[in-house]
Amino acid sequence: MGAAAPWVDLADQKVTMERILDAFLGRESFGVRGRQLTGKETVASVLVAIYDLGGPNIILTRRSHQLMSHSHEVSFPGGRREDGDPDLWFTAVREAGEEIGIDPSWPHFIGCSDLVATADSANIIHPLVAILPNPPELTANPEEVEAILCVPLNDLLVKGVYREEEWEFPEGPWRISFFELETDTVWGATASILRQILCLALGIDDGLKYVRVDDDV
Repeated sequence: MGAAAPWVDLADQKVTMERILDAFLGRESFGVRGRQLTGKETVASVLVAIYDLGGPNIILTRRSHQLMSHSHEVSFPGGRREDGDPDLWFTAVREAGEEIGIDPSWPHFIGCSDLVATADSANIIHPLVAILPNPPELTANPEEVEAILCVPLNDLLVKGVYREEEWEFPEGPWRISFFELETDTVWGATASILRQILCLALGIDDGLKYVRVDDDV
């Protein structure tokens, strides 16, 4: 088993929209989380969409069982950059529109959490954090999304929801994060992104290691 949640000893374990804005407004990626890079990774981006409904809520999806990779897993809406995409923000918003019907005019980009290198699909994920002006009305594309999960961020801080494990890989041990929701287990890259969002909003260091980020990543 891995260490306890980074926020376990905090007296104030509450994330607010103000804290999200303070943490992410203008923030750029510091480095790459996860495994050592091989140089063969594919670039992808995800939309980390947050809106206020009695506190910050975040939009996740449960991927369709029909998909070839990561089927039935929880993820952020997003995907690999296509040749016609002018930038990674366009990629994330386009994919979110295809997957959950989000209007491209809704998300307001505020900043980035750090890049994540996935273990098995050889992607480098760029998480792009955005604020939505209102709770959105969304529709899942059944070919890609089995369910849309709108999760209050503060629910992720409840004792017993977070855990981590240490897995062995050829390049050495790797700490894997997990969040246990009522209906789903969130793990891997998605859980790593959630963990950092919570830590940044709470003003604490999550203690995970980074590798160098190149200009062309």
